[in-house]
Amino acid sequence: MAEPVKVAADEGQQRPAYDDPRIPWSGPPRRVDIVCWAGIVLSGIFYWATLPFRASLVGTHPVVLELLNGSTEAIVAAAAFARVGHGTLIVVLLAALFGLIKFDPLFWWAGRLWGERVIALLGGRRNRGARYMVRVKRWGRKFTWPAVVVSPFLPIPSAIIFVIAGWAGMRLLTFIILDAIGTLLWAGTLAGLGYALGHHAVVVAQTISHYGLWISIGLVVVIVFFQVRSQRHMMRTANEARAGSAAKDEARDEARDEARDEDGAAAT
Repeated sequence: MAEPVKVAADEGQQRPAYDDPRIPWSGPPRRVDIVCWAGIVLSGIFYWATLPFRASLVGTHPVVLELLNGSTEAIVAAAAFARVGHGTLIVVLLAALFGLIKFDPLFWWAGRLWGERVIALLGGRRNRGARYMVRVKRWGRKFTWPAVVVSPFLPIPSAIIFVIAGWAGMRLLTFIILDAIGTLLWAGTLAGLGYALGHHAVVVAQTISHYGLWISIGLVVVIVFFQVRSQRHMMRTANEARAGSAAKDEARDEARDEARDEDGAAAT
């Protein structure tokens, strides 16, 4: 008599390789998932690639720096240069607008594609995204429209607001218009500060550019440190969640086996 083949109790319950908490979609990725995620990753790589030039350009070509990353110091410095006769405020604002919003539609698209999953991913340990989701469900566009406009002024990553706007169903054109309005308000505030400082801000910017290499190295070291620490925490959290799920599955299987043994003993 042939022995029955033993089937693993957890067969069919193993976590798929693509079910990773560090990615925003569940199940096999679609083409649009890959394209959108690749765009977001490339935007991060672009930020890192331009970081070494940040300090050196702020005192020599601040408008170019605006186009690259729309940084606060670039807008202030460019407006200060305009005050002393190098450029105009219109160019400063237009360069800041492009530099600040060029990657924003990617996060709106991510919200459309992945919704609550990517919001939770970007929200981090404080779960800030979940709190905003509750407000969206309660107020709808009364929350999302003003939130997109004031997002540059909020002490949270603007990407969270953009993802929520996409998840809430905001149209792309509406999103771009509101994002541009908020960005111009933010850039105008910084440009006004730089224009008021004038020559003093130019001197500071040129001093920073003089020591740009060492400042850039320091920035890279600090950012790498915090990125590595954040990645390690994310991996630790994911491993703990998987271990907890495996322990629950094992306990359930043991309880099932014990119940079967008890039923068999009762039958005999």
